[in-house]
Amino acid sequence: MNKLYIGNVSAEASEEDFETIFEQWKIPHSGPFLVKTGYAFVDCPDEKAAMRAIDVLSGKVELHGKVLEVEHSVPKRQRSCKLQIRNIPPHMQWEVLDGMLAQYGGVESCEQVNTDTETAVVNVRYAAKDQARLAMEKLNGSMMENYALKVSYIPDETAAPEGPSAGGRRGYNARGPPRPGSPGLGARPKMQSDIPLRMLVPTQFVGAIIGKEGATIRNITKQTHSKIDIHRKENAGAAEKPITIHSTPEGCSKACSTIMEIMQKEAVDTKFTEEIPLKILAHNNFVGRLIGKEGRNLKKIEQDTGTKITISPLQDLTLYNPERTITVKGAIEACSRAEEEVMKKIRESYESDMAAMNLQSNLIPGLNLNALGLFPSGAAGMGPSMSSIPPPGAHGACASYGGQPESETVHLFIPALAVGAIIGKQGQHIKQLSHFAGASIKIAPAEGMDAKQRMVIIVGPPEAQFKAQCRIFGKLKEENFFGPKEEVKLEAHIKVPSFAAGRVIGKGGKTVNELQNLTCAEVVVPRDQTPDENDQVIVKISGHFFACQLAQRKIQEILAQVRRQQQQPKPASGAQPPMPRRK
Repeated sequence: MNKLYIGNVSAEASEEDFETIFEQWKIPHSGPFLVKTGYAFVDCPDEKAAMRAIDVLSGKVELHGKVLEVEHSVPKRQRSCKLQIRNIPPHMQWEVLDGMLAQYGGVESCEQVNTDTETAVVNVRYAAKDQARLAMEKLNGSMMENYALKVSYIPDETAAPEGPSAGGRRGYNARGPPRPGSPGLGARPKMQSDIPLRMLVPTQFVGAIIGKEGATIRNITKQTHSKIDIHRKENAGAAEKPITIHSTPEGCSKACSTIMEIMQKEAVDTKFTEEIPLKILAHNNFVGRLIGKEGRNLKKIEQDTGTKITISPLQDLTLYNPERTITVKGAIEACSRAEEEVMKKIRESYESDMAAMNLQSNLIPGLNLNALGLFPSGAAGMGPSMSSIPPPGAHGACASYGGQPESETVHLFIPALAVGAIIGKQGQHIKQLSHFAGASIKIAPAEGMDAKQRMVIIVGPPEAQFKAQCRIFGKLKEENFFGPKEEVKLEAHIKVPSFAAGRVIGKGGKTVNELQNLTCAEVVVPRDQTPDENDQVIVKISGHFFACQLAQRKIQEILAQVRRQQQQPKPASGAQPPMPRRK
């Protein structure tokens, strides 16, 4: 895979021109340039040289007024199921990439390629030729976080025996091994997404950690087989900058220890006298389990490692910053041991949450929980603002017929006293919540001076409903509208066509009783309702968050069945009904 195709070549270009360009950019080649009208070919000694030529030259270097396009030269017979995707945003997560690729078919393998660029490169193999072609057409040139993706075929040596792969789950059963120092996405972890180590370091030490022309950071990534992102542009002017380390737990710990040693040496050299503690960033979802009952887990780590550990208060959290700072004080060796123990607990919590999430995604039909970005796998790797963005095209299998999820309206009733907390100062919280969930969220006027409850009107597809309602339930708990041992239970109303109400109730109330037993929510279709102007009636659902969600999804599933039956063509008026079979 080391032969290159060079396109958009000027008629004036010569072999000597290409020799000069490759020499100027220090790109080795193992044979002469074969220059044709409008294009050229050349062989590189290895894949690394070929990738460097593509990264450095394609779309960037001009020859006789034309910008060169460089990609792998692939014979037609080998243009089958394998693609290379370049210029992937450096902080894009595997879950997002997986969702994007899976839109076009079954992904049999996705291996990261080691490059010297800031952006990431992956080689992808689809299950079928037409899937790869569709992915190529749709993704090439498409924008992801202000980066234009570049997609090209790469030789598929197994092009002849095309067909589904044997064994393994659909998707990612052939990830390549981790590549040392690989930028971009980081090595594909053993599980869905190994949680990275996030650190905060004083801004004045960032230069020392990077080193002259990036030499120090490259050396760390090479020695620890890790991928390290220093988020220099985040929080301009802040006293501290976050660092994200993607690797195995051992690689993360080794990189962390090395960074602490570099900061210590720089402190001595610059006569910086203040103590430099280790600061770890962790999603709030994990912190309670890290602390343990009555603080036992944290106390044990302190005792075992000889360190002092403190955790930033809950008040510092916002919708867009769900991370808390764990500050570890002690000698470097002690801090390193504490980091290992802290991250071990956090990874255990993460794995537990992922297992619970997968269970819930099976329980709740018509909802793609992996597309929600609510779970900390997203927030840990690239900051919470991106974690809430579902992968393109990753929609739940909800009741829709045009491919896009149908918008739903839910009326959620909250304590009247909680309205201020949901709206926030100058409406900031409700605006952030609406943006975060991708839903329209409005609070209806009070129905009277003494109204005990207020109605929140939420409009959006299933994933938006899930996210918006989840945050509202969570906010009421955080703001102490429910007691410390009391579960948040709210009432939600959804409207259904009056002709479908009977289907929700079922014969003799059978369906609604089954719904209540399955979901643990109370489901009521009030009798003697007068349908509204749209010929709809109300279904009332009461319960804790997941009970409410499951009931809502089940009811929407029933409505989808009703709609499908309505859309089926009716038999012609003259057609005879089928005769019963004689026994």
